[in-house]
Amino acid sequence: MPTALPRSKVKKEQTWNSESVFSSPAAFDKEVKSLLDHLPTVKKFQGRLGEGPDTLIKAFELMDKLSQRAAKIQVYATMSSAVDTADQTGAAMSGKAMSALSQLGAAASFVDPELLAIGEVKLRRWIKTDKRMKMYEHYVNDLFRKQAHVRSAEVEEVLGMARDSFMTVRTTAHLLANADFKFTPAVNSKGKKVDLTQSTLDAILNESDRPARQSAWENYNDKYLEFKNTLASNLTASIKQNVFNMRVRRFKSSLESTLFNGDVPVEMFHNLINIFKKNLPLWHKYWQIRRKALGVKTLHPYDVWAPLTTRTHKVPFQKAVDWISDGLEPMGKEYVDIMRKGCLKERWVDWSPNAGKRQGAFSTRVPAGTHPFILMSYTDDIGSMSTLSHELGHSMHAYYSSRAQPMMYYLYPSIIAETASNFHQAMTRAHLLKTNTDKYFQIALLEEAMDNFHRYFFIMPTLARFELETHQRIEKGQPLTADTMIEIMADLFSEGYGGYMNLDRQRVGITWATFTTHLYIDYYTFQYAIGISAANAIAKRILDGVPGAAQNHINFLKAGSSMSPMEVYKVAGIDMTSTQPINDAFAVLNEYVDRLGVLTGK
Repeated sequence: MPTALPRSKVKKEQTWNSESVFSSPAAFDKEVKSLLDHLPTVKKFQGRLGEGPDTLIKAFELMDKLSQRAAKIQVYATMSSAVDTADQTGAAMSGKAMSALSQLGAAASFVDPELLAIGEVKLRRWIKTDKRMKMYEHYVNDLFRKQAHVRSAEVEEVLGMARDSFMTVRTTAHLLANADFKFTPAVNSKGKKVDLTQSTLDAILNESDRPARQSAWENYNDKYLEFKNTLASNLTASIKQNVFNMRVRRFKSSLESTLFNGDVPVEMFHNLINIFKKNLPLWHKYWQIRRKALGVKTLHPYDVWAPLTTRTHKVPFQKAVDWISDGLEPMGKEYVDIMRKGCLKERWVDWSPNAGKRQGAFSTRVPAGTHPFILMSYTDDIGSMSTLSHELGHSMHAYYSSRAQPMMYYLYPSIIAETASNFHQAMTRAHLLKTNTDKYFQIALLEEAMDNFHRYFFIMPTLARFELETHQRIEKGQPLTADTMIEIMADLFSEGYGGYMNLDRQRVGITWATFTTHLYIDYYTFQYAIGISAANAIAKRILDGVPGAAQNHINFLKAGSSMSPMEVYKVAGIDMTSTQPINDAFAVLNEYVDRLGVLTGK
């Protein structure tokens, strides 16, 4: 069973290279001050953008440089606080970074209203007659698409200034769960206590020791239940902020507001939910296979991640990098070399579990002059390898996009964000299923696949349904309480379990509170399912040997947000306006379930 190390005991080679961003917190503070001192230079362009292309381009170039500096500040602050959430210096840096981003947003808030005042006709004439303006064409197109929802310069400035305070609820949830919560230890089958933290929970739930899994799952959820009212009030505040923004920008619903802003058809959300509901019997079949394979009378939620065999497969970090590299070989030597160097030489990954490390895993954006960074807790197993593969997909996306696009286009749309990551997992999994035919290893790989699909094609659509219900209640002026949220969540899981899983309504119902990042990014959860659907479609093209498919994917990574999300998907060779990729991904899931049923039934 895992024991979380103190941060001070983690080996340097297992930590990320934060010194490549800033040499010290003092250097970070100096850069924050310098950035804020330069904000008045942005205001010097206010009222002048209509002078002509020269002035407008100079303004864009200045904001691009300042945005690069702000990104570097944000990444470093995140790095400091994520590895040790109790570190007060790191918490202070996060606050400074958010404040700086908010002030930069407020300083630049005049740009869109001023461009709208210049008018579409004049801006398009500049684009046609000045080659330097061509790169801003998509920005102009998107701006006039949103024209009806852009407010006056004064209102936009207020919204920009409100960004910092609006972020507070998300920060509160993060700090409460990751810094303040102290979980009662789990107890294993031998009566021994097992350290339970955000960074050790997944490892315990993946153990064969059922009493350890049960006590870990119960103790973990009980801590959230203990603070259910605070967490409910906090999430309700976030939802109300979304509804406030919806009304300020004159949308009919928060769903429409969020998806319009990302240029995503609203139908995509409803299509995903409808296809998910239609495929719930597939999950019911999986629960029955899992119960039978585990040999238990009743399946419980803490059995979802339990290994289906007694065989273990140790996968050290180096071996994981090798396997992932082998799986991504069809992407070409340059691609694989960048990734391997990042893992083994440039210290992209902070991978040792340690006390105080925040839950989950993530990959950062790319700070100016350096590279992406990954936070995770690696535990020498196939699940950890899968997580590493996933986060490296994000990192390669950020790596290529940041080097091909200016700052205004470098951050890829959220609807696309989970595609490159799941693509990595699909490619790695396909390689290992093909090259290692040992029955028990195959079962372990299929378990990894099911863990991934469970998160993206079961948990995330269920959370998306929860989001829609809670947002609609606030939009109608109806109250939300902790108990209301728990009941909504429990009902949704009850439908998903279909009577084949024991439903502990309180502990299952508090699931929403455990997602202290995802539910604070409006309607992000459903986009995970879109991402895994697109990822499997792209992987299939490459594995089937479609000419140019690998290069199409690299071009997809490079595109960032330089065109609409649906156009970016077309660069990769797939049509996500169709429901076919979603249905095809459920077909892949069905194949995995049947294959697992056969292997575990022997």
